[in-house]
Amino acid sequence: MSTITLKLNPSQRRHLFETLKEDQTNPPAYAEWQVRPEGCVITSYESGKVVFQGKDAEVYASPFQSVSEVKVPQAGSDEVGTGDYFGPVCVSASLVRKEDIDLLTSLGVKDSKALTDAEIRHIAPELSEYLIHTVLVVSPKKYNQVHARYNMNEIKALLHNQAYLNLSRKTSLPSLCVVDQFAEEPVYFHYLRYEKDVVRTLHFETKAENKYPAVGAASVLARYAFLQYMDKMDEAYDMRFAKGSGSPADRSASEFVQRYGMKKLGEVAKLHFKNTEKLNLK
Repeated sequence: MSTITLKLNPSQRRHLFETLKEDQTNPPAYAEWQVRPEGCVITSYESGKVVFQGKDAEVYASPFQSVSEVKVPQAGSDEVGTGDYFGPVCVSASLVRKEDIDLLTSLGVKDSKALTDAEIRHIAPELSEYLIHTVLVVSPKKYNQVHARYNMNEIKALLHNQAYLNLSRKTSLPSLCVVDQFAEEPVYFHYLRYEKDVVRTLHFETKAENKYPAVGAASVLARYAFLQYMDKMDEAYDMRFAKGSGSPADRSASEFVQRYGMKKLGEVAKLHFKNTEKLNLK
């Protein structure tokens, strides 16, 4: 349990409330409002003070914390879709400059896993318009071809490296380039040992999405690309593909195979997931 107290301006408090108003509860004395999203209680007081309490207090407070200690410019990269049976793997790298911080703060940019899909769809278009960034989208079909040669972490390393190479062609990379760590640094570069061009000036850190605005922004942009791809898949196959890899994904897989056959499954799903084994056992 942690408690974080911040002084927020009216615009910030309004944005925070609008984002989480579905979780509104009765506020205590002298409070404007109180919301109880998962893992946190957030109370906004008439004085402008906002108190975040709970195990996820840092997750919800981080987009509004002082940027005085944030080193800018900074670049960050993150991936989405590696835990989803259906859909692509998307990786984004973004650059955040001093002049971008106010926008990120006002939009409430943070780890995409802490935002709803509706929130992602709302803030990502504005982010993509103003931030220098790149996005890579690997279709399920292409992913299955590549996975025959590389494991998941190798694929992620290749994609993060390519995202940074693409970003370097748009702008000069800053001294701080952060990767949301999925492998130890020596292992990451071992995965890239046969690559001709490798971006090596990287900082690796776990849970970087809520510590570095550039990684948080990359997380949002990658998730938005994933959602857009899933929308197109839903339309193309006239069905709703479940996200994640749990029982809803199993049901989507059964429906898809019944309608289109096993041979088509590789066009929409990552075949090495256990969901495929479950299908074969039926």
